[in-house]
Amino acid sequence: MLLSAGNGQGIAVNSDSHGNDGKKGSDGRHTSHSSHESHQPIQRPIIPPRGDYQKLLSFRKAEVVYDITFRFAQKFLSKGDRTVDQMIQSARSGKQNILEGSKAATTSKETEIKLTNVGRASLEELLADYRDYLRVRDHQVWDKDSREARYVRDLGRRTPQTFELYREFVETRPADVIANIAICLIHQTNYLLDQQLKTLEKEFIEQGGLRERMTKARLNYRNQQPKG
Repeated sequence: MLLSAGNGQGIAVNSDSHGNDGKKGSDGRHTSHSSHESHQPIQRPIIPPRGDYQKLLSFRKAEVVYDITFRFAQKFLSKGDRTVDQMIQSARSGKQNILEGSKAATTSKETEIKLTNVGRASLEELLADYRDYLRVRDHQVWDKDSREARYVRDLGRRTPQTFELYREFVETRPADVIANIAICLIHQTNYLLDQQLKTLEKEFIEQGGLRERMTKARLNYRNQQPKG
C-alpha cells in the first residue's frame, strides 16, 4: 500500500451537503411567535450579509487541489508542455470562481450561481487531465472502494482542510499516487459544489435576485405609508 493508514477523526466530507460548513440563513434570525409580532411581515435585508468564502468547505478543498496541482505540474510534466499551464489554470479557475461567486452573492444571486458553475466546470476539466495523465502512461485510477481511496477520504474528514494534510505524500510519492490523490479530492469538491448549486438555485427561486428584492422592499414601503 502506497499510503499508510491514519486514525484522524473529523467531520465527514459529505456531512455538510451544501458545502457551507453549516452556516445559518441569510439573516440568521429566528421568527418570533409572540402575539404582537404575529401579523408583522418578515423583513429580509435587500443586500444579504457577504458570504465568507474561506468558510466554504468547497473552497478549502479547491484550494488544496490547486496547491497539489501546481506542484504536480511543475515536478512531473515537461517544461514547455502546454498541459502544465492548462492544469494549473484549471485548478486556479476552480478555486477563484468559487471565491468570486461567494463575493458576488451580496448583489447578484445569478452571478453567484454562474461563477460557481464555472468553477465546477474548471475542476471537471482538471479531472480529465489527471485521468489522461494516468491512462496514457498505463497507470490505474484507484477504484473508489480501494484502500488508498478510502484513506484519502479519511483525510478529507479532517478539519481544517489544508495542503499540510497532503504535503508529505505530494513530496515523497510517485506521480501516479499524487494524481490519484488529486482525483479523489476533485471528486469530493465537485460533490460539494453540486450540493451548493442546488441550494443556490433553490434560494433564487424562493427569494429572487437583488432587483426583485428592491422592488418588493419599495412596494412594502409605499404600502406602509399613511394615506393622504
